[in-house]
Amino acid sequence: MSTISQTTVWQRRHGGAFRNFWAAFQEWRKWERLRHDLCSLSDQELKDIGITYGEIDYVVANRETDPRGIRSAG
Repeated sequence: MSTISQTTVWQRRHGGAFRNFWAAFQEWRKWERLRHDLCSLSDQELKDIGITYGEIDYVVANRETDPRGIRSAG
């Protein structure tokens, strides 16, 4: 089996796993960057955007969800 053929076989077997790992790693980096940015805001700045420090992890993990919808009315 030639070197080129061996490389192609390896890429087919392992390339998808690496792409999946890389995509998950990039998603984690975005999550951490957003979490860091939100944690660096003051209480007033967080209040202006409608969240508290206790809601930061929820907001980061559920970016599509409006955090104001999780509060009880009252």
